[in-house]
Amino acid sequence: MVATVIVGMLCVHLLCFGGMFLLIGARLQGKKLGMDAFAVGNLLLGSAYVLQLLGGPPGWNLMSVVNHTLTLCAPAVYWVGAMRFFDRPAPLWRPLIALALAYSALQVLVQWTMGPVARYAMLSGLSALAFLAMVVTVIYGVRSFAKDLRVEMVLFAILIGGICALNAAKLVNVLSGGLAALDMGNRFQMVFYIYMSFLATVLAPSIIWLVLRRLTDDLRAMAARDPLTQLLNRRGLTEGLEAHFRSRNAGPVHLLVVDIDHFKRINDTWGHEVGDTVLRHVADVLREAARKGDLACRVGGEEFVIVCRDTDSAGAMRLAERMRAAIEQHAVPTGGGRDPIRCTATIGVSHGFISGHGFDRAMQEADAALYQGKAAGRNRVVQSTESAPAATRAKGSLSMA
Repeated sequence: MVATVIVGMLCVHLLCFGGMFLLIGARLQGKKLGMDAFAVGNLLLGSAYVLQLLGGPPGWNLMSVVNHTLTLCAPAVYWVGAMRFFDRPAPLWRPLIALALAYSALQVLVQWTMGPVARYAMLSGLSALAFLAMVVTVIYGVRSFAKDLRVEMVLFAILIGGICALNAAKLVNVLSGGLAALDMGNRFQMVFYIYMSFLATVLAPSIIWLVLRRLTDDLRAMAARDPLTQLLNRRGLTEGLEAHFRSRNAGPVHLLVVDIDHFKRINDTWGHEVGDTVLRHVADVLREAARKGDLACRVGGEEFVIVCRDTDSAGAMRLAERMRAAIEQHAVPTGGGRDPIRCTATIGVSHGFISGHGFDRAMQEADAALYQGKAAGRNRVVQSTESAPAATRAKGSLSMA
């Protein structure tokens, strides 16, 4: 009786959260973050437990076959949902239907050739393997595509590992004790159902929390990036600088102000659509030329800023020259059978500064150097001729000692 109540509550829990996942997925237009697949997984597993309650003792009947098929399909659907959450495209319906048909046929074959015990043992064994594959995927994700969710992924691996171990133990119990080991009043079955209820209680809200976190992170990233070029905007640049100077080993940084030469002429001649193409192209070139750890930003119009970290003035000048040459060498395709556009850029380089308070002064220095370069004929790199701030000179003196 107790086991029946636990399984009944588990059914309600799975089906209710399945409906909730469907509603959330319907509200997420475009990128659903796997919520549609998680909903299907919950509905499959909840329906499987409903059939278990209605089907009576373990045996051979249509409800039992459908129950086993739904139970095995659920982990595969959850795996698809997890892949979609991490922006890994994974098909759902065709593989799911193929799996359901194949496993139903396999059940008939095993029942006919080896009997009911083998059929129930097969479900436990394959379920254990499916959850083991999920654990391996989660562990791999911690080291690759889910590094930002390390704690959550480790927790999921532990929880999924628990159900994997219980299915493996059920396999042993069925092989040694036959169908009697599956009696709902059996102590092991009680532990199994309690753990499943705990798992459903923990994982469903955790999935919703992860979706909310992903949406929040996406909104934060959108607020910090320029929508046209996907480079940082001024807010993102400020946050990146603050994060750099908060680190224990933060060194001086240099600003590179990059301005596309004669950009107004490009807009007037080719139109604003081609002008946007040029901006995106220059942004891609700057992103590719920047070193790991540098910050690339579009501050407005045709002007970009690069924050050059962990280098001296000579290194900043070399980076600026590399960027200038790359912009000059890479033609911008315009489409429509028209010739590609070649553009150039002038770059002003500031002195180094060692705190966020030096940012405004560095911008003034780089801007002044930029206008010197414009006046001298454009398509060149110019370093600020203003005296370096005393704090930066002191920092350089210490590093030379």
